[in-house]
Amino acid sequence: MRDIILITGNVKFTITLDPGVWIFDDRKIDLNTYFLKPSHEQLQNEQQEEEEEIKKLSAFWDREIQEGAVFPPTLKTEKRYLKEKIITGTFAMPLAPFLQNAEPLPDAKELTIVTEHNEVTVSLEQAYKAILGFSKDGKPLREDGPVHFYFGDGSNRKTPITHIRRFIVR
Repeated sequence: MRDIILITGNVKFTITLDPGVWIFDDRKIDLNTYFLKPSHEQLQNEQQEEEEEIKKLSAFWDREIQEGAVFPPTLKTEKRYLKEKIITGTFAMPLAPFLQNAEPLPDAKELTIVTEHNEVTVSLEQAYKAILGFSKDGKPLREDGPVHFYFGDGSNRKTPITHIRRFIVR
């Protein structure tokens, strides 16, 4: 029961969060790459790569039309890669969908994060942009978890809020 977190307070519905099942959720994000901001040069390189990819796809479809389809045996390889990523990955989940499902009442303005040691209060706006880290290197956050709270801008990515027990909308 220690891994279960509640969203309570000034909400229409109390929400129960179980980070143990988030590994199977398609909304999870890779925490290792989430806060990396691409530079102007990287954006230009990505645009060039995208244009090259479009050209390759166009050539591929032209060949498909002329020669017929051939299906390479890559499905098993893709599944193996995805399984390996889940086993070794560091993941987080956006907090926004859970807050939206709790339906904060119109006078709600902030979210209090109750931890094992203290309470931290953030604006509801900041909470909607936040993400909750739930695994590191493929393992649940047992010692200081079950989740870590990261601000959406990454300002606390080196020192997230840990030991979270409950969220209270006020």
